Formats: sequence, structure tokens, C-alpha cells
Amino acid sequence: MSHSFIASTLRGFTRALSKALVSEQVSARPGLLQQLDPRVRLVGMLALVLAVVLCRRLDIIAALLGLAVMIAIASRVSIASLAKRVWLVIFVFTGLIALPALFITPGSPVLILPALSLAISAQGLRTAILLVLRVETAVTFTTVLVLCTPWVQVLKALRSLHLPAEVVTMLAMTHRYVFLLIETANQMFESRQSRMVGQLTGPEKRKMTARTAGVLLNKSIDMSQEIYLAMLSRGFRGEIRLLDEFGMRARDYAGLAAFLFVGCAAAWMGR
Repeated sequence: MSHSFIASTLRGFTRALSKALVSEQVSARPGLLQQLDPRVRLVGMLALVLAVVLCRRLDIIAALLGLAVMIAIASRVSIASLAKRVWLVIFVFTGLIALPALFITPGSPVLILPALSLAISAQGLRTAILLVLRVETAVTFTTVLVLCTPWVQVLKALRSLHLPAEVVTMLAMTHRYVFLLIETANQMFESRQSRMVGQLTGPEKRKMTARTAGVLLNKSIDMSQEIYLAMLSRGFRGEIRLLDEFGMRARDYAGLAAFLFVGCAAAWMGR
């Protein structure tokens, strides 16, 4: 039973909730990013991500990745957590996408595989490394931003930058609704597991999964309407309101200037 589909699903739900809890804990720590205004964090990280996207030189992108690591360390973000949650996953996923570029990009061969009648070109190798390194760096910046900033502050910062209220509302509802669905599904699986005796066969597991997905879909449709009406009854009109108002201080202006300067310089040098 411990290795059944239900048990593995419950473990997956637990991991998802624990990651969300870790994010809340990191944002409460005293660190570099946590001391800056959320708008500065958002604009600064987006400027660095844009610089990564515009860069074409590997050394500049590698330097930006090193900067992301230093910001993470200064913000009390666990490097081991970044390695497991970001770098390893992105490397595998992006590596699979970049793998064909090794063989289909024309150029001077650096490695020939006679058994497969394939050759790895220097240009293809550089293209693959560029793609993987660029994605790793950009995702590291965004992950550090999300870990160091509570989600409601991210939403309010987006709204303060004149992002449409409809988009902010959609992001807020999606974030909250994902965890609500995880909690509902977790309760459904625990209830099912407590009433089940013995092992299920493969077809029975598939039938149970299909039935559970159907019930969860119906619950989600009903719940979405109820949540929306409850929010309207409590005065929600699309604006993210917090008890703590944002305020720019001298260090916020200095941090914003530093982010923009590094982003512009990296984009210019990486042309």
C-alpha cells in the first residue's frame, strides 16, 4: 500500500504544500532582497531577466548566474534548495529541448559518432549551452524573487506598475485556487484510502483516478463561483490591498539604480 498510486499522490500533494510553506518562511527572513521595496525587487529582477534574454555571450550570462547565486545567498535562500528545485529540473528539461541542436546545427564537428552517423558541431554545442545557461539564469532570478517576496506583495507591485486589474485578479485567484484544489484532492484521497482494504488492480486504479478527477472538476466549478461571490460580498473589486503600504527609501532607490545599471551593462556587453 505504501507504494500505491494513492500513497504516491499524497506524497506529491504534501511536497507541493511544503514548498509553499518554505517560500513563506524565506520571505520572512532578514536578507538583501527582503529589505528592499517589493516594487524594486520586481523591477530589478525583471531587468536582470531581460538582460539575460538579450545576452549572446556565454561569459556574461555565466557572470549573471553568479550574480543570481550571490543575491540568493545574501537573501538567505538555500543553495541546496535551488539546486534541487530549479537547476536540476531546468537542466533536464531544457537539455532535452537543446539536445537536437547539437546534431542539426551546421558547423565544424568536434565529436563524431560513427555508430549513429551523427556529428556534434562546435556551433551546435555553443547553441545548446547558451540555451541551457540562459534558462537556468533567468529562472534562478525569478525563483529568488518569488521566494523572497510574499505573493500578495508581488501582486500589489504588479498592480502599482499599472498591470491591468483583471490580470492581477487572475493571478491571485490562480495562486489561491491551486492550493485549495490540492487540499480538496488531498482530503478526497485520504478519505478513499481510509475506506479501502487490500490492493487495487491496474484497471481499478485507472477507474478510481478517472472518477476522482471528475468529482474534483465538478467541485472546482462549484467552488469557483462560491469563492468569487464570497470575495465580492467582502468588498473585493480587483485591487490588491495590504495593511502595509509601500514606501521608497534611500536604499530602495540605490538598489533600483544598481539593478538597472547591472542589467543595462550586461545587455550592452553581451551583444
